[in-house]
Order: sequence, then structure tokens, then C-alpha cells
Amino acid sequence: MCVPVLDNKTARAIFLDRHLLSSAPTGSGKGDDLLDLITRLGFVQVDSINTVERAHHMILRARRTKYRPNNLSQLLETEHSLFEHWTHDASVIPSQFFPHWKLRFARDAEKLKRQWRSWRRAGFEEKVDALLDQIAVEGPKSSACVGKGEKRSSGGWWDWHPSKTALEYLWRTGDLSVTHRVSFKKFYDLTERVLDAELIAETPSEEDSIDWLCNAALDRLGFASPNEIAAFWDHVTLQEAKDWCVNAGVIEVDIEGHDGSLKRVFARDGIMEETPPKPTNRLRILSPFDPALRDRKRAERLFGFHYRIEIFVPEAKRQYGYYVFPIMEGDRLTGRIDMKALRAEDVLNVTGLWWEKGVQVTPARLDRLHRELDLMADFSGVSNIRIDPTLGL
Repeated sequence: MCVPVLDNKTARAIFLDRHLLSSAPTGSGKGDDLLDLITRLGFVQVDSINTVERAHHMILRARRTKYRPNNLSQLLETEHSLFEHWTHDASVIPSQFFPHWKLRFARDAEKLKRQWRSWRRAGFEEKVDALLDQIAVEGPKSSACVGKGEKRSSGGWWDWHPSKTALEYLWRTGDLSVTHRVSFKKFYDLTERVLDAELIAETPSEEDSIDWLCNAALDRLGFASPNEIAAFWDHVTLQEAKDWCVNAGVIEVDIEGHDGSLKRVFARDGIMEETPPKPTNRLRILSPFDPALRDRKRAERLFGFHYRIEIFVPEAKRQYGYYVFPIMEGDRLTGRIDMKALRAEDVLNVTGLWWEKGVQVTPARLDRLHRELDLMADFSGVSNIRIDPTLGL
């Protein structure tokens, strides 16, 4: 059988179109527009690092320059049209998808009991019922509000007191939901008081959820291997994704990498006739956790862009910096920039810039970068930009 080959340029265009990075970042970035954006992406990863803004805000801002963090809070904490839970990591997810998280709740219930009995301090299972009763009577609680008298430890993020472990367990298995955050600290309430009763009542079969999750992953990726389909939501197993690919009526195609190498993946019938829009030449600074870059190997295969976060690399051994932001122009990742919002000084401090090999540093490119930095400073709430003079900007 002759497997069709999708050339690299077309593959990039399809991939960026699916990740909503092809068109100009216009739109209100709030309300229905923002909810539609997140629904089309599938989810947005939540991360606490705040060198410029937190990752979830950076991801949304890259697609809507008018977006501001309070717009997400409205959907997540007031309207509850989004809920917070896990994909490959903590994420905000459209609430309409909640019924398919019941598959994860069920699978995590026994898995986490086994794991956390040995990983966490003993005693969390005995706290579960009492915590549910306490929250039912007293309302939302954070981990700081529960477990009075239990030993707190500074031994590491994994060394939770038993009631904190019980809170996280009840959240991970669906009985509690995150209702809001204060200074990034999660507050939990009964799921029945956070989400719509019809969503809570809906219970798809395991087979229906696996089918939905695989379909939704492929739609958002454009093309994918079984491993990439399984990893998208991190719900289904690799074997389940493989079985789905065999039975779902999808086709095999070879995707050309940036270096001409081929990778066998699955796609919708008709992908070879797709005419994706040409990506805008607009320069965007992306979060390291952007959905288009989350799979580092795929990004390197498609775009020839090698990227690793160096947060945990000793400073003297870093190639670039603590938290360096990728730069995208059109269908290329053209560089990376090191910057931080120093709010006490009212300045966006730019300390490093590295263009990829072969990128010509033209006046037009520098103009685009300066315009993006102006917008980024405004987004991060500072008035000025300070650029290391050695960078030639």
C-alpha cells in the first residue's frame, strides 16, 4: 500500500491552524470568544511561574492580544463554564467536557490510593469523609484551612499533611472541584455546588469516552501517532489509542519533518486535499508551555526547534536562561528571548536574545520584535522596557 506523504510546509500550516496560531490574534479575548478559543484548543495548561505572566495567560494572550487574566477568572470562577483538572498536567478545561473526565476519576481512584499510600504520609484515607462533611457545612476550603493540628513539613512539595492529601484526592477523583484561587492557592467545594447538575449526571460509557477523547485529540492535532493521541488528554492508554486508530476509519500518512525525514501517523481522510491558511508573519512570543510546543520532540521534528526548559539546570550550566520564551514568526520558530517583568521597578527587563541559525536580523524583524515587546509590557502591567545594550536592539 502506498502511504501518502504530507510535505513539511503543509504539515506546519495544518498544525498551526489547529493550534490557532495561523491567523492574527484578534478578537475580544473574553466571554464567548474566550470560551470558544479554549474549547477549540481543548484545554490550557495552568502553571505558577510568573516571570512575565503565568503560562495559561501567556497561551491565551498569544492568540488574543486583548485578553487579560480577569477574563479567564470570569469563566472559571463565576460562570463555571470552565473547570480545573488534569490532562498531562493541571489545566483549565471546558465544563462541557466534564462527563468524559469521569473515566479519569474512576481510573485515578484506585491508582492514587495505591501510589499515595507510599508516596505521601499515612492517614489521608481516614480524612476523606470528614473533609467532605466539613466542606458541605462550612463551604470552600484550601489546604491551609483543613487539618488543624496535623504536622506541616517543609520537606518538599510532596510532603503533604494528611488532610491536604485527602483534598487533592477528592479533587482528582471528582467529588470536589476547584471553585477559585487566591494568590494561586486552590479552594475546593463540592462538585455539585460548582458545576451544572446535568453535566454531573451525564455518565458516558467507557467506550464512548475513549472514542470521544481520541476523536477530540486528533481533531485538535490534525495528525498524530497513537502515542500522541493518548498523550493529548492523558486519559486513554496507548493500547486504547492504537485500537481506536485501527477501528475509527482514519488513514495513515507520512509527515515530512524539517529535515526531510518521515513519520507515520494517523489523520482524517481528506487531509491530503486540505488547503490550510498561510500563517501570518506576525511575530509572537510564546509560553514554553504553549500547546504547539508542549511536545518538544514533535516541535523539533516539525520545526527544527530544539527547546528545553532550564529551570532545574544550575545557572552556570544553562545554555540560555532560567525561563526563556520561544519566538514564532509565520510557520517558523525563529528565536528565543529571556525577559522578566520587574513590577517593583515598573519595567520589562530583557536580558537575552538568541536567533536561530539562518535567521536574518533585518530592520523589519526588529521592528516586529519591538512591537511585540511593547504589547508584552502592557500585558504584564509595566510601563517601561529595559533591554541589555549588548543585545543590539
